[in-house]
Amino acid sequence: MATVAAISPPAKRGRIDGGKEIAIIEGLPDHVSEICLSLVRRPSLLAAVCTRWRRLVYSPEFPPFSSLYALFVDSNSDTTRVNPAIRFMCFDPVSSKWDPLPPPPPDPPLHRILYRHPSFISFNFPIQCVSAAGKLVLIAGSNREFSPAISHPLIFDPINSTWTSGPPFESPRRWCATGACGGVVYVASGMGSQFSPIVAKSIEKLDLTDQNRSNWQKLREMRNSRFSREAIDAVGWRRKLLMVNVKGDAVKEGAIYDAVHDDWEAMPEEMVAGWRGPVAGMEEETLYSVDERNGTVRKYNEEEREWREVSLVEGGEEMLKGAQQVTAVAGKLCVVTVGGGILVVDVMAEPAKIWTVENPEGLEPVSVHVMPRMSRQDIS
Repeated sequence: MATVAAISPPAKRGRIDGGKEIAIIEGLPDHVSEICLSLVRRPSLLAAVCTRWRRLVYSPEFPPFSSLYALFVDSNSDTTRVNPAIRFMCFDPVSSKWDPLPPPPPDPPLHRILYRHPSFISFNFPIQCVSAAGKLVLIAGSNREFSPAISHPLIFDPINSTWTSGPPFESPRRWCATGACGGVVYVASGMGSQFSPIVAKSIEKLDLTDQNRSNWQKLREMRNSRFSREAIDAVGWRRKLLMVNVKGDAVKEGAIYDAVHDDWEAMPEEMVAGWRGPVAGMEEETLYSVDERNGTVRKYNEEEREWREVSLVEGGEEMLKGAQQVTAVAGKLCVVTVGGGILVVDVMAEPAKIWTVENPEGLEPVSVHVMPRMSRQDIS
């Protein structure tokens, strides 16, 4: 990070006072000041000093701190008549408030993506997003005709605070497996307007680290079509993708895709047994699961092929019951619960600490992701 700041030209964001530009740090060139301040691990301390430093913290030239991003739907709409609107928000840990993301491109229109339908009172239709290479990617959903609502992904880059449209899918789909590994987005199985065994066994990828990316790349097909029953996560772990075909208490089948050798293998039964709720890979190295029925957090031990329970603070299991989605980064789990809560679990603490992130008023979370903070020019 510091090297990037050192070779970049001095940033011009100081204020002008009587025709003289004010330096970030008096007596130092701006690029040297950036290097010094980038070594401070708590950006909130820098932001509290003065406006100049606060602007620096949010500028594209400064190493970004992590922020929580979420896909929300309106919770106040009459769900028997109106499909709730979709909103993307970012929680700024420095200001402790939610900020909306810039509007995405009009195609695909977000209001056509189905989340609730009056004919399915107790069922929410999945809207599938992943984060990869520091970007947020909207991949799959259904429309009112129960067909795929998204023909190409929408990609948000927080460093530039911009949306772009990705290349069209080889096969637009819904109720699929979506995930990321090593900066590459994967979409597998699922179905289009109708079930197709070809689509149900297919998998394609888009490398977000490749600046010249132009198309999705087809990969070796899955061994069967039993992963198109519902929307599932493809969990990145040690250059592999882990998939379990159903949620809840149904009989499950697991599959592992080797991203290096473009091959498939069966998931060990001991690993499948831990899929009792959402699962995430911490830095794609360590697996954590949250049991949706009893709120237990478990960590996978590969050598012994077993899931070991993580000790939580008193009452932690009750708070985590109904876990629907989880992301893991920097020693913390961010969990969305069925009651519409967002919880953060510090699994590095003993016992693990838990706290709540308040939702924006009138909004219900669908999924959460951790990415670099947005660059902003409106800081005062």
